[in-house]
Amino acid sequence: MVHEYGAVKLVATEHDFAGDREVCSTEDSALLGSGNATVLKDGHATIFSSVCNLANTILGSGMLTFPLAMASAGVIPGIITCVFSGTVGGFGLYLLTQCARRTPHRRSSFFAVAQLTFPQAAVFFDAAIAIKCFGVSIGYLIIIKSLMPNVVASLYHDLTSPSTNPPEWALSGSTWLFLFMIVLAPLASLRRLDSLRHTSYIALFSAAYLVVIVIRCYFKPLEGTVPRGDVHLVHFTSSFITTWPVQVFAFTCGQNMFPIFNELKTNSDRRLNIVVGSSIGGAVLIYEVIAVFGYLTFGSNVGANIIAMYPSTSVFIAVGQLAIVVLILFSYPLQVQPCRTCLDKIFHSQQVYKPVGENEAVEDDEVGGDMSAVKHAVLTAAIVACGFAIAYYVDNLQMVLSFVGSTGSTTISFILPGLLFWKLTKDDPTVSRVLNRGAIALVAYGCFVVVFCLGFNIYHVMHPSRDGTGV
Repeated sequence: MVHEYGAVKLVATEHDFAGDREVCSTEDSALLGSGNATVLKDGHATIFSSVCNLANTILGSGMLTFPLAMASAGVIPGIITCVFSGTVGGFGLYLLTQCARRTPHRRSSFFAVAQLTFPQAAVFFDAAIAIKCFGVSIGYLIIIKSLMPNVVASLYHDLTSPSTNPPEWALSGSTWLFLFMIVLAPLASLRRLDSLRHTSYIALFSAAYLVVIVIRCYFKPLEGTVPRGDVHLVHFTSSFITTWPVQVFAFTCGQNMFPIFNELKTNSDRRLNIVVGSSIGGAVLIYEVIAVFGYLTFGSNVGANIIAMYPSTSVFIAVGQLAIVVLILFSYPLQVQPCRTCLDKIFHSQQVYKPVGENEAVEDDEVGGDMSAVKHAVLTAAIVACGFAIAYYVDNLQMVLSFVGSTGSTTISFILPGLLFWKLTKDDPTVSRVLNRGAIALVAYGCFVVVFCLGFNIYHVMHPSRDGTGV
């Protein structure tokens, strides 16, 4: 039977809810001569900050494609597939919280859980997650580099005159990439996920601004808007195969579930369920609003990037384009942190995680990990520098990232949560058999997604489109 080390006992004036008794502080225990006092530090993150960080991890540039995904199937199937993808993603997060409950006190990670289940494969699990997060972070930088020249041109023309062009340096994506890295490097160096809560607030405001754009432009279309095409309640097209993976991977955030578990104050099941439910529910709502109103505005004429469909002749739309850049910009550190954590485990794979002893305190700066300052700085610098170098010299990694995403995202969201939970609880009589079978079903679903997406990507490599991009 696996012991549960993740349940938190608070220090000093907090109550032990299981026995309705007060836990003595360290000083009081020493005065009383108690030799077996439990001294375990609590986390500092609030539910709100945890929800915002997890939601920011979920939301990304993929939301811009949701109207096209709805156009490929119709309004009703589009709504259903989005809710289904969110529900499956939320179930995977719930299983990860239950796995985290069985790891040492606030030391949960994929590596720690794997040591309890598949110790020989722990390094490979972390390697897959590190590669996925590193690939996504590079993708974010490339998107920022490609978007900023257009954003600057739109804002410049709207604020001055259409005939006035911005300076040449402002139209260089590489210049903006360098400037943004000055901001991103310190953010990526923050040790705790909760330290990024303020940037997540800004990023979510940017997502809300996009929601305002699609709603406003539906009820009051801008001059020069593309005419609306056909709108169908149910209408599957061949492009559904292309857009379906967008919805499947739109809820990938499992890489940050363990840090949230480690840092959340009083990380009870109820509070964690609120975090997961609010994050997934909020993301589903945003996706659905953008998809429905975007599709109803343009119908079958909708494109792959909904914000590009609106005429950038007003500051209102130009600011919306900038908001997308801000959203992606502040999502970058949320990919660097799990990448750094996984690399640390890979380079120190011989480290064995042990439960905190009854008389052993956990320091505040150790909550969620014990990486030294030197290791932290070196790994962060390596990730940021390598990512910047690749993004600076490369303009398109779409096909490479599609293979990384189809394997890494599926592994994080579906396969590992189901497989690890099943292994931990298959012989535990206190765990519902229905929940255990659900974990197996999640693994099967993940395997199907991997086969489907890899097959789809290979098909595009073998049969590239007319423009030669293969996509």
